[in-house]
Amino acid sequence: MDSLTFRAATHADIPALVELVTSAYRGDASRAGWTTEADMLDGQRIDPEGLRRDIDRPRSVVLLAERDGALLACAHVAEEDGAGYFGMFSVRPDLQGGGVGKAVLAEAERIARGWRLPAMRMTVIDIRDELIAFYERRGYARTGVHKPFPYGDERFGIPLREDLRFEVLHKELGAGADA
Repeated sequence: MDSLTFRAATHADIPALVELVTSAYRGDASRAGWTTEADMLDGQRIDPEGLRRDIDRPRSVVLLAERDGALLACAHVAEEDGAGYFGMFSVRPDLQGGGVGKAVLAEAERIARGWRLPAMRMTVIDIRDELIAFYERRGYARTGVHKPFPYGDERFGIPLREDLRFEVLHKELGAGADA
């Protein structure tokens, strides 16, 4: 990933981010990659106003991964409850499985360590076994802590199933190295 560069998103990036995140998770285009949620959820995957708030809030960065100026991937990294929170992780479907996602996750963890946060957490739909296995291979552990899916709030999509919920995954980052 020598030519992969990272930067923080700005408000001008919001339309491209909405397009990227949607393409990675929703509709037929998402089926080109392995992160699709097309059989679980329809509708939008990201709320532009929520994205704007994430860009603006302190101890929060919407991380962009680019190559030659083209947006390839993104993630949201923030401090929540004394730990890092990793979310909105999206890689262009035609690039999934090629190492871009691993590089984005590593950069997100570097940011959290730089903030001297001891751990990183995320929530994943708990029936996403392949995705959870991806995170487990990178040191994340299932916690058994579940959170309800926001049924009825179309900002997070339109559920196609009635058994959706999130599970919290957790990884210890160490004592604030890589500052």
